[in-house]
Amino acid sequence: MGQPNDVRDTRTDRQVSVASPLAGPVALDAMGGERMPEAAVVGALAAQRLGHPVVLVGDEAALREELRKHGGDLPVVHAPDVIGMDEHATDVRRRKGSSVMVAMRLVKDGRAAACVSMGHSGATMAAATFELGRVAGVDRAAILAALPTSKGATALIDSGANVDCKPQYLQQFAVMGSAYVRTTWNVAEPTVGLISNGEEPGKGNELTRAAHELLRATSGIRFAGNVEGRDLFTGAVDVVVTDGFTGNVILKQAEGEAKAIFSWVRDALGSSFGARLGGLLVRPALRGLAKRLDPSEYGAQPLLGVNGYAFIGHGSADAKAVTSAVVTARKALAALAVERLTAAMTSLQGQRQPAVDAAP
Repeated sequence: MGQPNDVRDTRTDRQVSVASPLAGPVALDAMGGERMPEAAVVGALAAQRLGHPVVLVGDEAALREELRKHGGDLPVVHAPDVIGMDEHATDVRRRKGSSVMVAMRLVKDGRAAACVSMGHSGATMAAATFELGRVAGVDRAAILAALPTSKGATALIDSGANVDCKPQYLQQFAVMGSAYVRTTWNVAEPTVGLISNGEEPGKGNELTRAAHELLRATSGIRFAGNVEGRDLFTGAVDVVVTDGFTGNVILKQAEGEAKAIFSWVRDALGSSFGARLGGLLVRPALRGLAKRLDPSEYGAQPLLGVNGYAFIGHGSADAKAVTSAVVTARKALAALAVERLTAAMTSLQGQRQPAVDAAP
């Protein structure tokens, strides 16, 4: 057994010691998002009380005022600019003073251990790619989202970063998703499923069929074959792989359907005196269910494949989501998720790849 902060190079089977990233704070883009900077400050102060250090990045005057209002004290790094939700993601290249770029540079320079942003997701992905670069062997970074299931959670990758994909991208997503779930979610041997319109290997479009061949030949992952939409919330597999277009549709549908179902339940429980009485009895159970389906419980989603820790949250995130995002980032840091993902990608590069069509 190696030391707690050792990473095994799966290609050479040797232990490689790395410094613990937990010494640094989480850099929080405190301006990006609909409820910022108040939600950022309140959420960061709550994270601080839980023992998770945070540095706020944004307009210093506005952040100092929010800290004064809420009776707290946190380090602040000034950023004179912010990229709005309706602006172009590529603006980050020329707007180096934007809060998300400044926060990402803190990670690059070793002044912060991770970056969390609840702002423009495309801008966050672009900033992470520009400032941190990609892990060797990764063609495209991908967003991993947690889908609640009857057995806990399933990791969905990619959930929105890459609309158009090649088969080798999906192979890389499978390796990265497996590494993250294994290390951060403590699933010893995560199973991997590929989204398709049928369980049979020959089902799916050209991309899915080619990706199936690659995944079946990939060592280091437990490929369980194709999975259908109905399997996503049963916990049939631990990691679900798809392109970012399909993944984002799945994620948004799941969030919207959860809200709709709870609205229907609430209406039904208020429809009569007997229903309201029954509602009082089931309220504790419904609260527990609502907590499982609440995106703010995770707070933010990891961007896997960049050479550092970057997390993307909802633009409508509240203070609770900010706190959860910081906790999620710290869990990944404690698990050395990026370091172990890097080792997994090194192993993939050393494998002989079967010939597949390059489509799409």
